[in-house]
Amino acid sequence: MTKVYLKGLGLIGSSLARAIKKKHPDYMLIAEDQNKDAERYALEHGIADECGTAFDKAGDADLIILATPVSVIEEDLLRLAGLETKPGAIITDVGSTKKTVMEAARKLIDAGRIFIAGHPMAGSHKTGVWAGKADLFENAFYFLIPADDASGKKLPELKEMLSGVHAKWLETTPDRHDRIVAQISHVPHVVASALVNQTERTFEDEPMGMRVAAGGFKSITRIASADPTMWSSILLNNGELISAQLEDYIAALREIDEKIKKQDQKALFDFFKSAKTGRDSLGPEKLGAIPGFYDLFINLADKVGSLADVTRILADARINLVNIHILEIREEIDGIAQLTFSSGKDRQKALELLKTKYKIIER
Repeated sequence: MTKVYLKGLGLIGSSLARAIKKKHPDYMLIAEDQNKDAERYALEHGIADECGTAFDKAGDADLIILATPVSVIEEDLLRLAGLETKPGAIITDVGSTKKTVMEAARKLIDAGRIFIAGHPMAGSHKTGVWAGKADLFENAFYFLIPADDASGKKLPELKEMLSGVHAKWLETTPDRHDRIVAQISHVPHVVASALVNQTERTFEDEPMGMRVAAGGFKSITRIASADPTMWSSILLNNGELISAQLEDYIAALREIDEKIKKQDQKALFDFFKSAKTGRDSLGPEKLGAIPGFYDLFINLADKVGSLADVTRILADARINLVNIHILEIREEIDGIAQLTFSSGKDRQKALELLKTKYKIIER
């Protein structure tokens, strides 16, 4: 029987556990978490078969998953280097930074153990075992970074064990991973959190402003409501890259601020045009081996059943919908639904079906 030892029953860990158990119900899954309520919930809901403490039941595990904040992952990698584990067992993590994690795993790697660093690019503003779901990672990018050649040979085995997540695997290096996620994930979280804090200060004596922000500001506030423990750990572990990219971002803001003060209409137009051109050009030809996505935007009424009707139409036509993102929903006003498809063919078919009932938004 394949045995999995999972440390960390937060959103990511519990979602991985659910996906593993759904795909491989015969696997024995042992979970460990500092929150005993989380462990009880996992046992009661079949997310875990047993619970362990300080890796006491990890000795004969085929797969050990570290799903805790990066600082804890680093401590656990050092601890595992001193523990006896099953020959050929795979150790992996889900941390959002990889260079410091790989450095912490050096003693483990030098001892000939198998380590494949991992990072699923998925999440939610909700936290805890209660928020986990088996399909959290579906069609999301999942970075895998084998520590050495021996670990690289175990990649197919790890992918099979985690096949229930239905993710898109990306193999890369620690430096490349950290540079990518610093720009597309870490910096946006810093910016979103700063913007929410600034908004609260601005509207401290203006409740109407905060009410409006709760509607049209939804995408920003959702990002900013992520787990503060996890994100403070990320900033400390990928600080050099994040700081450098924040400096570039701050310089760009100062530049556009100058253009506003000078009333430079052409420069302001070029600023937004450049951003639109960059966003619109993110097609398959730019992404190389990374699968492209195809978006369709439709007008969506703010009433019960609107979104369900759209998904029903697509399901009846057997069109695979990769993701749904609700944009600009405000009270008593129509909003926009961003529907994402894995192929241009599916997008076109969806467009033909939906345009007879819904207004298509050109972007």
